[in-house]
Amino acid sequence: MASSAEIIQIGDKEVSFEVTPLAEHANGAVLMRMGDTVLLVTAVMGKNMANQGFFPLFVEYEERFYAAGKILGSRFVRREGRPTDEAILTARVIDRAIRPLFPKELRKEVQVIATCLSWDATYDPDILGLMGASFALSISDIPWKGPLGAVRVGRVDGKFVANPSYEERSKSELDLVVAGVKDNNDVIINMIEGSANEVPDDIMLEALQFAKPLISQVIEFQENKGKAFQKEKALLATPEKDEAFLQEMQSRIGSKLKDALFQGDKKTRMDSVNAFKDEVAAAMEETNPGKGNVVQDFFEEEIDRLVHEAALKEGKRVDDRKLDEVRPLSARAAMLPRTHGSGLFERGQTRTLSILTLGAPGDQKLLEGMEFIGKKRFLHHYNFPPYAPGEVKPMRGPGRREIGHGMLAEKALLPVIPSVVDFPYTIRIVTEVVSSNGSTSMASVCSSSLALLDAGVPIKRPVAGISMGLMQDDNGKYALLTDIQGPEDHHGDMDFKVAGTKEGITAIQLDVKVKGITEQIAKEAFAAAKATRIKILDEVIGKVLEKPREKLSPFAPKIFVLQINPEKIGMVIGSGGKTINKIVEEFGVEIDIDDTGEVFVTGNDEEKARLAMETIKGIVKEVAIGEFYAGKVRRILDFGAFVEFAPGQEGLVHISQLDNRRVAKVTDVVNVGDEVRVKVVGIDELGRVNLSIKEAKDNGNQEP
Repeated sequence: MASSAEIIQIGDKEVSFEVTPLAEHANGAVLMRMGDTVLLVTAVMGKNMANQGFFPLFVEYEERFYAAGKILGSRFVRREGRPTDEAILTARVIDRAIRPLFPKELRKEVQVIATCLSWDATYDPDILGLMGASFALSISDIPWKGPLGAVRVGRVDGKFVANPSYEERSKSELDLVVAGVKDNNDVIINMIEGSANEVPDDIMLEALQFAKPLISQVIEFQENKGKAFQKEKALLATPEKDEAFLQEMQSRIGSKLKDALFQGDKKTRMDSVNAFKDEVAAAMEETNPGKGNVVQDFFEEEIDRLVHEAALKEGKRVDDRKLDEVRPLSARAAMLPRTHGSGLFERGQTRTLSILTLGAPGDQKLLEGMEFIGKKRFLHHYNFPPYAPGEVKPMRGPGRREIGHGMLAEKALLPVIPSVVDFPYTIRIVTEVVSSNGSTSMASVCSSSLALLDAGVPIKRPVAGISMGLMQDDNGKYALLTDIQGPEDHHGDMDFKVAGTKEGITAIQLDVKVKGITEQIAKEAFAAAKATRIKILDEVIGKVLEKPREKLSPFAPKIFVLQINPEKIGMVIGSGGKTINKIVEEFGVEIDIDDTGEVFVTGNDEEKARLAMETIKGIVKEVAIGEFYAGKVRRILDFGAFVEFAPGQEGLVHISQLDNRRVAKVTDVVNVGDEVRVKVVGIDELGRVNLSIKEAKDNGNQEP
């Protein structure tokens, strides 16, 4: 196959699509390029049917350090290992956009891999991975209902920017990745991932409107340029339906499944549904041996039908709520006695407990990836233990879902976190999902806000979040659901998470199970999410804590900040770290020094931390001729004595300056360890200080 590169102009950026023979055994392979950032995106379908009972899709985003001209890792391991959180988040973005477009009947394994081969530090590879996945799947023989279009949207100085560079994004008030597909003559949105600096809802809607023609342009480009490479799609095996079997099962189910399903309590509901399913399966096994999997699939389809019909025809939900009704809300702060801050948020049977820890600047997370090397001072981690949904599972490290939900909450909270100048602490929040019945990520935003307020972190405003759902039929009739729970999330058509303050949106995430959502649905979802968000902020969070506590927890460390002359950093550190280590050991503190000369002293004992700070001030103090000090003799030589007159600072008292009389031997006047009063009598061009005991005596009425 000959390669062919085609270029599309998206806004003021050029994006290159190239069908490549590099990975000739893949079902579809393309090279994507923007600037000097290049990705190889491949799509492969397995040969055999999987037995999981669901579509097995695997999406990977591979960072390669060579792409950025870096050799990273430890001394002993110089190859890439476990994906970074950022790589996992990129893979999730691609997965969430392409997954809804696979046929429900597909049961063969499909794997999409986006590998970054070159990175120019100007353009983020993630948008190329998303567009490349669409193109690779479209030209392959893998059954897929694409192509889709994708664009990153920024807003700089009041103007929207398509696929902004890193520099443009640093100035942007929002950062959205939007994907969509064609529906008749319109574009409908099927995935959004974004963060914003308290942006109003109407600006968000304008951003989506800005994205739609660009998405349409990308789709049409793929349709036109992909024709020459398009393979015939593989046929799906569609097993014949046993109508007699299905009718018998339907007669056994009757209205009993609906009675079991529509109950307020999750545990009672699931116990009733599972018990009834087991009962039907056992009965059907007697007359139709070996069809247990058909019973399982039938129940899933029937539950899906029931929750849709109830919402669309009756305006009813499984827990008998109104479509726009939020589950009972409650919250508490200061749950735990020794933590620096904590908050519990409850929405129905979903409960999240967030615990905040304040640390020194040196506790920042060190990031070492292909795209970014640096430090991170605000972290949110999300844990979803098996007991939360009432299950038994092995306890392993965080999975992709945990990483994704944790980062979504982190994005939502970051715009209100104070700057390092105003609050120099490293802040870590861990959210434990202690009970789950849907929308735990948005609950974690709420409980984390409470933890920040409880800890006394001077945030701009608290943040809350809510998840909107959708039930839609084949004719386009739909019903929006506020605050979705388990069955509505699993069997519904949309999970639209919106988090923000009273001022505006800080994070947004959209996933769908249908082809996509219209602009009208998005508009209504934004409006309902805003009303609910303000309700939570006013009636729940605001009633627990209106503002951050005035004082930090007594168990939180205390940080003192000092700006010194950068040229004196070496004096504070000392030879081989001797000076700084001595201060750390003596006062039990942590000391972090920035290249700018900013010094942070952190300690649990406030008084000792103050003393450590005063010691550093003494070390870097600008000495002036004529000043008096109380010092201690540290060394004696034939020609004089060295006196430490300030922490880390020594000066020479020449033998002629020891006394008014002639001194034959230094030790006739002073010995090591003696405390003496000295006066600064000179500073040479190298900064060496000359002291005098004699003149200090002559000025006995002066205070050191």
